[in-house]
Amino acid sequence: MATNLGEMMHHIAPCCTISLLNAPFMSSNLHIPKKCQQCGNAFIARTTVTKYCGDRCAKRAYKARKRAEKIKATLEEEMQPKVAIPSSTNSINQKDFLSISEASQLIGVSRWTIQRMIKRGQLKAVPFGRKHIVARYHIESLFN
Repeated sequence: MATNLGEMMHHIAPCCTISLLNAPFMSSNLHIPKKCQQCGNAFIARTTVTKYCGDRCAKRAYKARKRAEKIKATLEEEMQPKVAIPSSTNSINQKDFLSISEASQLIGVSRWTIQRMIKRGQLKAVPFGRKHIVARYHIESLFN
């Protein structure tokens, strides 16, 4: 029976030539003195990429980073020139033929009300593909 872990590993993996106990590249053998980027305290890092002394500082740094990203995005959004978006009511007022949704916006009722009016014969609509088109003068004649 193998008494040493290295001998045991050798029996498990006979083609392995590197002893895992004395490997110089393992991160557990590294002791790098560093300074925490969040709190500024000195600590011993076990990897080359460690930036913070512990989980608490890492979480605080993450929150600060996210907060700064949000502020930057808001400032960039405010700096961009505002483009006037034409309102949908202006485009509806210029059309002679309207979809059911546009007709409902023009009158100020629901789509279902327009569909009920079409079904009852109060409003004439023409099928156009998968939509129904309503002429503006039919809507205006409802109020005359």
